[in-house]
Amino acid sequence: MGTFIQLVVDGLSTGSIYAALALAIVLVNQATGLINFAQGGMAVLSAYVAWWFTGIGVPLILAILLAVLFSFVMGAFLERYVIRRFERGDPDTAVVVTIGLLTLITGICGWLWSYNNQQMPSLFPLDTVQVLGASISVRSIGTTVVIIAIMLLLQGLFVGTKFGLALRAVAVNPQSASFSGLPVGRLLMAGWGLAAGLGAVAGALVAPQLTLTPGMMDNALVYALAAVILGGLSSPFGVVVAAWLIGVLENLAAVYVPFIGYDLKVVVPFLLIFVVLLVRPQGLFGRKAVVRV
Repeated sequence: MGTFIQLVVDGLSTGSIYAALALAIVLVNQATGLINFAQGGMAVLSAYVAWWFTGIGVPLILAILLAVLFSFVMGAFLERYVIRRFERGDPDTAVVVTIGLLTLITGICGWLWSYNNQQMPSLFPLDTVQVLGASISVRSIGTTVVIIAIMLLLQGLFVGTKFGLALRAVAVNPQSASFSGLPVGRLLMAGWGLAAGLGAVAGALVAPQLTLTPGMMDNALVYALAAVILGGLSSPFGVVVAAWLIGVLENLAAVYVPFIGYDLKVVVPFLLIFVVLLVRPQGLFGRKAVVRV
């Protein structure tokens, strides 16, 4: 029983990392209608900025807040001067642009700080608590709590605020939104900036658990995209639940399913995607799109 609880809690903690990136992807999609494949690279760059600030003596909390601010400005800048040229064009072109941004940002991180492993200080203490025979780290609990808080804030943003509704209106039909008096350009910049800031939080959470490297978020980005497909692009709550489901089932399958083990546990999210897309193509919590012709 203790092993099972340990695997579940660790899976929730790992899934929370995937969820943070997935929420950033959903935020960009809700604001612009695009999938941002550069989100992982932007999160890594933000983590390096926070790490650099700690290296010159800035307290960790303040360093993370400065990194979030940096990320907001970076996201708004990229939307205004790079992405906007492709947002309403061919979706395939926009995908290639975000992949190119991922490669560029990763290269910049390696150029500025090298490809050597760096140790990022942890936001939470490394202590553990005993629950039903399982040793649960405070960092796992703290990471999960942070993601729950962000999920609730985003859900409230999209559903209960004029700003969130305006972001969704711009993503669905920017021309109609503009005719309604909404500042489309500023809303697009704000959406990308908020998503980049959320990615900075993801980078600050994952960097202490791994070692800080330019490719640190590559695997997490794959899992985050899987969570987005499973949970549905229109549901912040759904992608968080999907990310937790992936993290927990992956851990359980690695231990309790002999032919999968730790070497093949990466197939778990893809099996989930296959099953879910057969039953609900819009995702577990997504809304089915209705197109009028």
